[in-house]
Amino acid sequence: MINGETASLGATVGEEDLVSLDGKYIATGKDVEKVKPIIIAFNKPEGVVCTTSDNDGAMNVVDYIGMKERIYPVGRLDKDSSGLLLLTNQGALTNTLLRAANYHEKEYIVKVNKDIDDEFIEKMSNGIYLYELKTKTRKCKVKKLNKNTFSIVLTQGLNRQIRRMCAACDRKVQKLNRVRIVNIKLDGLAVGDYRNLSEEEIRRLYKELGIRDNG
Repeated sequence: MINGETASLGATVGEEDLVSLDGKYIATGKDVEKVKPIIIAFNKPEGVVCTTSDNDGAMNVVDYIGMKERIYPVGRLDKDSSGLLLLTNQGALTNTLLRAANYHEKEYIVKVNKDIDDEFIEKMSNGIYLYELKTKTRKCKVKKLNKNTFSIVLTQGLNRQIRRMCAACDRKVQKLNRVRIVNIKLDGLAVGDYRNLSEEEIRRLYKELGIRDNG
């Protein structure tokens, strides 16, 4: 991985780039042992992207935050979605969270264009076969919040999963906001702001993920 993204054949690496293999840093032109661990929670606004390529001119999260240290997002949140995103320079954290088989919870608040009924809740909760992806979504927790808004807790990260699930139920997503990743919550963090995770949050997160904290 180079800066949290899978390395391509022939990719070049600069002194400021962070390179990891199987979650462990390997040496570059910079002494990676001196890299200070950083893990932040960011409330991503709509219109900001998580990738540095193919972004149609939209600003990516790293440039938006403007941190001097080199960090990269843990996973993705699509351009039209908002909410909690973790960014770090810790390769083990990134790789562990990206392994969907680990069943790590992510919670979202979703507003759709039509009223929600019991049939919708049951169908979403029990899993939906997504023909375009040729797979069925895992069972998940879905709760109605008002007539057209619900919360959903996923343990997988298929491409535009919630939007595809809603479309299969004849609904269109109007607003999608992620509010929790494992034990990290968005509570009180303004849109466009970020904060460092507390030591207790990091300890619990690492424990939940089965990562050994060497710090």
